[in-house]
Amino acid sequence: MADSESEHNNIHRDFYIPTYILASNASSNSLRLPDVPTCPVLVFVNSKSGGQLGGELLRTFRHLLNKHQVFDLGEEAPDSVLRRLYLNIERLKGNGDRFAAEIEERMRIIVAGGDGTAGWLLGVVSDLKLSQPPPIATVPLGTGNNLPFAFGWGKKNPGTDLNSVISFLKQVMNAKEMKMDSWHILMRMRAPKVGSCDPVAPLELPHSLHAFHRVSPSDELNVEGFHTFRGGFWNYFSMGMDAQVSYAFHSERKMNPDKFKNQLVNQSSYLKLGCTQGWFFAPLVHPSSKNIAQLTKVKIMKKQGEWQDLHIPPSVRSIVCLNLPSFSGGLNPWGTPNSNKRRYRDLTPPFVDDGLLEVVGFRDAWHGLVLLAPKGHGTRLAQAHGIRFEFHKGTANHTFMRIDGEPWKQPLPENDDTVVVEISHLGQVKMLATHDCRAKSIYDPSSQFSHDADEVDSDEENSVNEEQRKFGAADTFKIPDEVKKQNRSHGRKPRLWALLRNLLAFRLEKH
Repeated sequence: MADSESEHNNIHRDFYIPTYILASNASSNSLRLPDVPTCPVLVFVNSKSGGQLGGELLRTFRHLLNKHQVFDLGEEAPDSVLRRLYLNIERLKGNGDRFAAEIEERMRIIVAGGDGTAGWLLGVVSDLKLSQPPPIATVPLGTGNNLPFAFGWGKKNPGTDLNSVISFLKQVMNAKEMKMDSWHILMRMRAPKVGSCDPVAPLELPHSLHAFHRVSPSDELNVEGFHTFRGGFWNYFSMGMDAQVSYAFHSERKMNPDKFKNQLVNQSSYLKLGCTQGWFFAPLVHPSSKNIAQLTKVKIMKKQGEWQDLHIPPSVRSIVCLNLPSFSGGLNPWGTPNSNKRRYRDLTPPFVDDGLLEVVGFRDAWHGLVLLAPKGHGTRLAQAHGIRFEFHKGTANHTFMRIDGEPWKQPLPENDDTVVVEISHLGQVKMLATHDCRAKSIYDPSSQFSHDADEVDSDEENSVNEEQRKFGAADTFKIPDEVKKQNRSHGRKPRLWALLRNLLAFRLEKH
């Protein structure tokens, strides 16, 4: 009993945030600590993620910490929470509260959910443009969990009991800070000659496109005669058959949520849909008109404002633009280029803070399975600070796109319209990483890769040089000027299915 009480006191000492810091209307007798906590945390939980685990995790965090520092994303959006918090901190700092200033400096954020939930939180913190944005730790509650896996937090659903959560909090306190690139995505489509552009396309946007909205007429990105939308991502953008399978999975889960409450069942269902959607038999069932080269023109920018065409092999049915070395549950499609590739094609390993996207193509699911091999990788197409997809009238009336694990069905031009999707480097956010971190920093000597890695690779590739970075994002929140002024002193089918089950089991056992 004494040990339990001592542990609880340690949690308060290290992680607790007093209520008066969190809300300006808190009572004056709310608990104040004698010392500033070592690692004050804000916790955001998607209670709908991970089946019942999200709700259980929420209850455990609220039991251990101040319930006012733990938020259910189903009840309140992170932007309203952080807006309220930072306005209050600014007010307190303006009144000479040094405790509030220390809380702001040491604060860390925990977000529990899938990659889409993590992307939502990252986007809000990025948009806040805080002078001291807090670093972020991610709890894996989704199906893919690429973000937490890349930074060492694992990809299996965590324990929700007191001991597991206490252990996680201690990891957060000991985690190192690490920068990660942010990416701006802009979509522009020609305004219809008749009627309006409502409902806004694309439909059913994911959380990771939380900032995606129509650009106002006064915005510098607005182009007369077009409708322009924009948002951001941190892990990957993909288009084609992989996004189609993901869309089918999310549609099934939305219609039958009770069947998708177990992570292993979810992953098995995902593989099964890969079969039924034809991803494993793409040459037979997938029309060539939907192959990437036939679907869109792809361009990269070599110099600021100057674009050049990127050659896409005709057989590529899926294209992935990667920021992290973790895709589809922890796979690394780019791999590590060997010394020849580095020398003659100017390719580099996949660093997460070098301002470069790795662009990879896949022909079908069998091509994707090479990633299970130690040196397997997709078709390396380019490394770039930005990429542009241009869609014109063709035989396909739609395609599928996916950002950070969340897909949507994108309408394509039917007449002489044009749809443009442009991705450019935006900035960086601060992440928290454990000692098992797989993401590599270009500035960390311990992150350097062996020069003889991947010596026997060969694929259809085109080189691309670096380009200038392009910035631009919509603000969702700013500290009011008056607050700033006050303070001046974020048959074959069964056999195939058995093979896929074995591969899945192998991967789960391996990781």
